[in-house]
Amino acid sequence: MNRIDRVTAILIQLQSKRVVKAQEIADRFNISLRTVYRDIKALDESGIPVIGEAGIGYSIMEGYRLPPVMFTREEAIALLTAEKLVEKLTDGSTQQTYQDAMFKIKAVLRLTEKDHIESLEKHIEVVDSPAFSGNKTENAYLQQILKAIGEKLVINIDYFAEHSQEKTNRNVEPVGIFLMGRYWYLIAYCHLRKDYRTFKVDHIRYLSITAISYEAAHPSLQSFLTRVSAEKDLHSIVIRVEKSVLKWLGEQKFYHGFVSQEETANGDYELRFLTASLEGFARWYMLYGERASIIQPKKLTEIVRKNIINLSGKL
Repeated sequence: MNRIDRVTAILIQLQSKRVVKAQEIADRFNISLRTVYRDIKALDESGIPVIGEAGIGYSIMEGYRLPPVMFTREEAIALLTAEKLVEKLTDGSTQQTYQDAMFKIKAVLRLTEKDHIESLEKHIEVVDSPAFSGNKTENAYLQQILKAIGEKLVINIDYFAEHSQEKTNRNVEPVGIFLMGRYWYLIAYCHLRKDYRTFKVDHIRYLSITAISYEAAHPSLQSFLTRVSAEKDLHSIVIRVEKSVLKWLGEQKFYHGFVSQEETANGDYELRFLTASLEGFARWYMLYGERASIIQPKKLTEIVRKNIINLSGKL
């Protein structure tokens, strides 16, 4: 990226939030802080009202706005790709909101870019995987939850707990949402349990935003996700398979915690996995066991051997 394009991009970044730190700019463009300072000075000298505070960051004087910016072809394609993901991985409300935004984006594109986007639209698709449930939640309350987070308002939910098969009504202070697999989850402070809880959004039967505000400074969503990941009892697995087997593993290997694969000297492949269930992995491994071998752990070998003995006794 040449300097003119970078300086323009920095100006757009400064308008994207109230305060932007110099390090954020340096990280985005992979430049030094000294270069950031020079670029900011160039903006200031060109008449852009940049306000800088030591140790805080940079901001644009309230009321100043850059005239509408044209999207590049690459940016428009990236947004089109995101639209396909939104269609499959979010709820109806979010899909409609994103679609409305895309109409506005397409409205400012040049005619040649509009034609290009239209020609690509039928060449990008997100296909449902048979490994996930075909029952898609039309209302996952994503927009309502995000609104409540932004305005620091308590939400009231009717929640169906799968483990107890019971429905409870409770007030919660939302912390954040995250997507895992094909399901959305809400992390929130629950007034009923007096502690933080993770709710599967698909199991929320009713949700409303209350007028109750909260001032508590909750931990970040990332801190919760880091803790959840650390608390998971994951097993490290290494297996060796014949090259001919690789094509049969397909996407199934990702559902069992696939991490990496490496070709061995004799042409076989060693595959590494991290999985939460040795029993589940053992049953999947048995589908290809005649053309594979277990390197580690020993416990997995024992489970497979036990399953084979049990199976042979029923034949």
